[in-house]
Amino acid sequence: MFSVNSEVGRLREVVVHRPGTELSRLTPSNVDSMLFDDVLWAERAREEHDLFAKQLVDQGVVVHHFADLLAEALDVDDAREFVATRLATHERFGQMLAGAIGELVRTYPAARLAEILIGGLTKRDVEAWVDIPSLLLQSAAPDDFILSPLPNHLFQRDNSAWIYGALSVNPMAKEARQRETINSRVVYNFHPMFRSAPPTFLYGNDSAVHLPATVEGGDVAVLGHRAVMIGMGERTTSQGIELLSQRLFETGTAERVIVVELPKERAFMHLDTALTQVDRDAYSVYPYLPETLRSWHVTPERGGLAFHENDDLFRELSFALQVDEVRALKVPMDRRAAEREQWDDGNNFLAVAPGVVLGCERNTTTNHYLEEHGITVLPVVGSELGRGRGGPRCLTCPISREA
Repeated sequence: MFSVNSEVGRLREVVVHRPGTELSRLTPSNVDSMLFDDVLWAERAREEHDLFAKQLVDQGVVVHHFADLLAEALDVDDAREFVATRLATHERFGQMLAGAIGELVRTYPAARLAEILIGGLTKRDVEAWVDIPSLLLQSAAPDDFILSPLPNHLFQRDNSAWIYGALSVNPMAKEARQRETINSRVVYNFHPMFRSAPPTFLYGNDSAVHLPATVEGGDVAVLGHRAVMIGMGERTTSQGIELLSQRLFETGTAERVIVVELPKERAFMHLDTALTQVDRDAYSVYPYLPETLRSWHVTPERGGLAFHENDDLFRELSFALQVDEVRALKVPMDRRAAEREQWDDGNNFLAVAPGVVLGCERNTTTNHYLEEHGITVLPVVGSELGRGRGGPRCLTCPISREA
């Protein structure tokens, strides 16, 4: 049985995704629509990801690769029909082409199909094996995407989140990421590793239209002691938080939810770009996080929810973490330097044990400051991976972590 019981307890198992064809399909013309800020050097990004995965293994973490899990799940009975029903729709491909795509899903070798589900299909790819009348194909240029690639699968943190022994398969906010949920649902519903002891699904394990009630894992932090912190901003909305909170309480997964309202800026895309836990009593905090930052604690009340605005977020966190005081580690630097390090995920740390974290090597000022305050920082090489605007926490989906 998989379970994530804290943010800093000993990390046992994670899911990551080594970038594949999809990253090679980023171009200057599509980079914005794919939610990236730059065109990454794909080969170097893969090398850096391999080094990152090795660092995790060296720390005793079992590393599962998402593309492998997806391929293995696709060979389980009914998995391909599950994908075909949700992917090969008339709305996505048109009436004529949808049937051919469905047949591809049902017959292609699993590893190749997993590559397509993540890496996408161009008209040139499709024309090699299909010859049917399709307005979508006739009107497309040879290198136009018939099925868009999903380069953001790199950031495994977001499309699913284990919260104690339960799982949210997150409905994503941006169109470029919404199809990731289909792939994640295949893994969690069909892969033998999860199917033998199915998790309690909290949210998203259905084909409903959830917009605007979206949730992304970069906004979800498991505090321990049956408490959860959720960031509310561009990607995780108030509606999504209410629905997830209700399920957390209904299933007995959590007893308290802390909601943090994030500034409406690209740099604060998720909660873990503003603050991440690095020890049982310590957070790395963006030094210019607004003093007026609002937060609430949510509790169950008469079958519904009650919302209580907090006077002090960190006092509320100390109560939830059951520590005397939370150390908010804010690097003393000027605003420009702080913005540069935050842009390079200066506060996006992944704890592998209490007080031992992986962080981007380029954020030397933040890393040194944490070291001075008793935190061991293992530097992650990421000159290319970092250009995707996601640090070590973003790259991993913990599925087993101790309290």
